[in-house]
Amino acid sequence: MYQTPSEKLKKRGKRKYEIAREPANTSIGEHKIKKIRVRGGNVKNRLLAEKYANVLIDSTYQKCEILSVVDNPANRNFARANIITKGAILKVKKDSKEMNVKVTSRPGQDGIINAVLTG
Repeated sequence: MYQTPSEKLKKRGKRKYEIAREPANTSIGEHKIKKIRVRGGNVKNRLLAEKYANVLIDSTYQKCEILSVVDNPANRNFARANIITKGAILKVKKDSKEMNVKVTSRPGQDGIINAVLTG
């Protein structure tokens, strides 16, 4: 008897390289990193918490203290929970001057927070 695609059984389970991992959910706090072995024996640095960001100011990167997450287009709840992802808008402080910056790196995969000034 003919089976529709929804009636067919799955041929196999997931292979190890197909299994996803939990997100890093990088937050604001003391520097904390987790090393993860990935395919080919390489290592990814999962940034779990960070207090400083490298901000591009006048063509040089400067270390600025992160105060809070203003907005996060990935998920509005991330801004409330102060979770940092690529594209998040952060409020940072440099020499008692506060400014908004946009994250350009992927903290959960790169292990570092790089950002540029917004408008």
